[in-house]
Amino acid sequence: MSSMWPLAPAGVTDRLLERCGDGVTGFMPPAMPDAAWVLNAMYEHEHGPADISYHEYHQTRSADGGGQRHVLAGIDVDAVGIATGGGVGRAEHPGPGWRRLRWAELAERTGDPVVADGLMPSYRCFPSAKTEGSWPLGVTPPTEGSLDRETWNRLIAILTQYSPAGPNTRCLAYYSPLTLGAVDYDNLHVRAGRLGDAEILYGRSEADFSPSNLWADDRSWVLCTDYDLWATKIAGPPALINALLNDCEIEAVRLPWAH
Repeated sequence: MSSMWPLAPAGVTDRLLERCGDGVTGFMPPAMPDAAWVLNAMYEHEHGPADISYHEYHQTRSADGGGQRHVLAGIDVDAVGIATGGGVGRAEHPGPGWRRLRWAELAERTGDPVVADGLMPSYRCFPSAKTEGSWPLGVTPPTEGSLDRETWNRLIAILTQYSPAGPNTRCLAYYSPLTLGAVDYDNLHVRAGRLGDAEILYGRSEADFSPSNLWADDRSWVLCTDYDLWATKIAGPPALINALLNDCEIEAVRLPWAH
């Protein structure tokens, strides 16, 4: 990591700071001139239970002594909280028996929109798929704050194809302090490298997240994975955005209210 993606000099985020705010959860870019949202992957087990939620399962396990109670500051979290089934950080295909569940497929099944008007892709999506806020045990919902590994790799491939210098495109990668354990808000953690070497950024040991931002040094495109969201916004030229929207592997949508 240190040789292929060394720390960048101070000031490389100044332009993003001016246009996007402080970047604590990620620098969210405006359309440049176009934009799309790449949705984090979710998965469904081919034979998974659809009639019991994560919370119901967790409560049953706790009641029969099969699960550990979680106590925080003297409060029995299991008694007052909801086990949603969701998580944060990196994710990848769960393995045999699981298949990718497209957001569009779940929207058709439930009658919920992929993303409701005015909302962002987040835990607020698909209320009809959940029971009192908890997902079915047979579904692995998207994680917050990070692309899944397969989507990250595919996105890097598309960015490489639509960048003039291809894999030699000089890029900068920023990690929100939240992805690094919120230990340092004063020094922005930015690394510089080649787009062709961007896949290794996903496995960075001290951050269990994909980069909060990745952008071409010539600012022809910028991506942002906000710490609180289930999707990544890519701002850039129309040809790139159309390629994302029409790709058969990743799932991308336009959100006019978050353009």
